[in-house]
Amino acid sequence: MKLSRYIQSKYSRIGFLFLALLGSQACSDILEESVVSNVPNAYINTPKGLDDAVAAAYNTLRTWYGTEAGNNFTIFGTDTYTNGADGSWKFMNTYTNDFDTRNGHVQQIWDEFYRGINTCNAILDRSKDINGVAETVKKQRIAEAKFIRAHHYFLLTQLFGGVDLRLTETLAPTKIVKRATVADQYTQIIKDLMEAIPDLEAKAKSAQYGRVTKPAAENLLGKVYLTKATSEAKATDDFAKAIPLFQSVISNYGLKLLPDFAAVHRLGNEINDEIIMSVQYTRDPLTNGGGNNAHVFFLMEYDTQSGMQRDTENGRPFKRYRPTAYTYEVVFKDRENDSRYKKTFNDTFLSNNPGSYNTFFDTSKPRVTYALGDTTIFLPGFEMSVAERAKRKYQVLVPSRYDERLFLGLRKQMDPARIDRTQFEGGRDYFMMRLADTYLMLAEAQIRAGNRVDAAKNINVVRARAAWPGKVAEMQITDAQATMDFIYEERERELIGEQFRWFDLKRWGNLLERVKKFNPQAAPNIKDYHVLRPIPQTQIDRAEGGATSFAQNPGY
Repeated sequence: MKLSRYIQSKYSRIGFLFLALLGSQACSDILEESVVSNVPNAYINTPKGLDDAVAAAYNTLRTWYGTEAGNNFTIFGTDTYTNGADGSWKFMNTYTNDFDTRNGHVQQIWDEFYRGINTCNAILDRSKDINGVAETVKKQRIAEAKFIRAHHYFLLTQLFGGVDLRLTETLAPTKIVKRATVADQYTQIIKDLMEAIPDLEAKAKSAQYGRVTKPAAENLLGKVYLTKATSEAKATDDFAKAIPLFQSVISNYGLKLLPDFAAVHRLGNEINDEIIMSVQYTRDPLTNGGGNNAHVFFLMEYDTQSGMQRDTENGRPFKRYRPTAYTYEVVFKDRENDSRYKKTFNDTFLSNNPGSYNTFFDTSKPRVTYALGDTTIFLPGFEMSVAERAKRKYQVLVPSRYDERLFLGLRKQMDPARIDRTQFEGGRDYFMMRLADTYLMLAEAQIRAGNRVDAAKNINVVRARAAWPGKVAEMQITDAQATMDFIYEERERELIGEQFRWFDLKRWGNLLERVKKFNPQAAPNIKDYHVLRPIPQTQIDRAEGGATSFAQNPGY
């Protein structure tokens, strides 16, 4: 079965080009690619136009997942990552005044999500007049549009607070806008998802891989309740409502954790039993848009070191995100029982540029000589003695020598299948939801609801998979250990670098506390108001009444 590939597409009545996927009549599990431009207004009212509009709505997920903007918003400015040497966007980590209302990422996310929302609104408004489509298919497409609209409003709510809650198609530019309440937004998000769930495919993977399924919508709705429960819109039963949704995702669709943690992110294994939903990318530059860029941001500057040069296998190192000391000293402290440190971080480099060189960061020996494939750099993760390092025929990078260019790089997002060593537009699908996250969200909801017994059981499912062979018993926690403090670190052991952390810290209400404690670059500047991002200045400027009718978030 081939993947459904939702290509770079744009649609609106007021002139965006629409690159659409056209469904093949010959094979229901393949979406054929075609380009449709200058789309007339009536086109969306046709069966083919409906499919193309839904594809355009899916495409707006690519604005967030695996992108520079999505990663900068969620990785920077947290307790587990700080900035490396790359000068781009450092202010999003350090919370300086450069992070203002004219921030390019803020503008991009705002505009693209509203473009997606308007596409969904057009689908929902016009679908009742479309003939020639099987009723079950029409209901499914409507449900997909409701899911995407709910998803976009959910992220906008977490990022900005109250936004313009538009639920009908915008047919022409308008300056009449207002900020809704967070409570009203959550009410609509929940309504959309509850209406979508019955009409989505009740299976782990869609027949056209990449489409929203019932477990994906249940997973998102569970996360909505979990997040709402600690927001200004909280209700006493939010945790209770989240729990059965997560339990359904785990139990009812055949999803399961892979036996080996490393296999989840292994290149070529993107379609696996643990993935609930992923955002689709391709190796075709015509349909890949900006691509999945996550592969460049987490890597250290290996390519200037002795015996090394840049290649596709080791990646294009932007050296943007650097783990904090808290990450490798505390979160990933247990390496004897837990395999996730070794399987998450790249601690060994093999020579692709053989020869003899002076040493640089490891002064335990003056020179090193490498043959092709020899170990050149090893990061032991602890302070190996000078005497022990001197015995090694390669450079040893110890934590005290980490800096903005040299540090533990993340394996998860690497993409050695790129066409050359400079390509920025990666082609790997980006995991939007996976089952380990669901287990941990379920445990979080159960802890909040006072049920530590079941929470410990669900945490232990994830930890059993993460254990080294023969170490499962040592990885199990007791009921008493199933606390929010444990969740704070367990989620990052499992999910580090997957665009969750900033949202997690905001949901827990400890963003400021933990950034001040663990991120020394961000600590001096982060303020209470940084739990919200700035509204784009262009949005305020084009609103009738300006800031009076569409107020900026406090502090910006």
